Amino acid sequence: MNSPLDFINDPVVLKIAKLLLWILAIVIFIGFLRRVLKKRIDNVSVRYKAQKGVEIIGYVLITLLILMAFTVENIKDYTIIIGLFTAGITFTLQELILSIAGSFYIFFVKVYKPGDRIEINGIKGDVIDIDSIYTTLMEIGEWVSSDNYSGRIVKISNAFVFKGPIKNYSMDFPFVWDELNILITYDSDVALAKKLVLEKATDFLSEYTKNSLAKWEEMVEHYYIENATIAPTLAINPTDNWIAINLRYITDYKLRRITKHELFEQIVQALMATDDKVKLASTTLQLLKIPELDIHLKQ
Repeated sequence: MNSPLDFINDPVVLKIAKLLLWILAIVIFIGFLRRVLKKRIDNVSVRYKAQKGVEIIGYVLITLLILMAFTVENIKDYTIIIGLFTAGITFTLQELILSIAGSFYIFFVKVYKPGDRIEINGIKGDVIDIDSIYTTLMEIGEWVSSDNYSGRIVKISNAFVFKGPIKNYSMDFPFVWDELNILITYDSDVALAKKLVLEKATDFLSEYTKNSLAKWEEMVEHYYIENATIAPTLAINPTDNWIAINLRYITDYKLRRITKHELFEQIVQALMATDDKVKLASTTLQLLKIPELDIHLKQ
């Protein structure tokens, strides 16, 4: 009968003992990591997914250790199994890996930050939070016109920073160009209309023009971009029905809707005070009366 010492020194027993110690270490580490994630991550959904991801990785590691302990005999086979394991993990968790990589990319490259207005994956909104997996937006548009909030909170995977364009309305240059069309009749004083529209726009938008000029100069120095006119400009577009005065101007990206409303009101008031020298045009539909018919029947 073999002594207990011989049993302990048996290679198979030593291999099993080492395997059990490694499994125990992995289980303890997974439990510790789950507790850390529970304390650090407030979002319930993200916390749940992170904890499940840690569990899955732990199970795969334990399975890999068992396979290596009983089926692998040389270092070459170890290399093959590690390669297959890495490829499997990458394929299975590719979306999660891309999301985590995207969060680092957003942080270091500064693609956008909380408070920016962006459009990504066809969704437009203001960034209200960025975590390791998701970017959270307060949605703009959809069934609501112009740049108003819809009221929906949208979570977008950070992986989308690698999958398509990102439109940022506020990075480096927090202003946008907008247009307003003023329609006047052909018998109006076009020169007077142009003068009044430009005067009102220049006066009303003077603060935007002043603040955006310095920002635009920084843009020209930093990027390969041609200089542009910041002050309001006009263009005339005659049509079959009226003369369209196209006003192009710059405004704050968050105040585009209210700026257009107030600017239009001031311009209309100025044009209405010209004693019909300038008349606003609109589509007119004229209904013609059918002429009366006088019918006499011969007896």
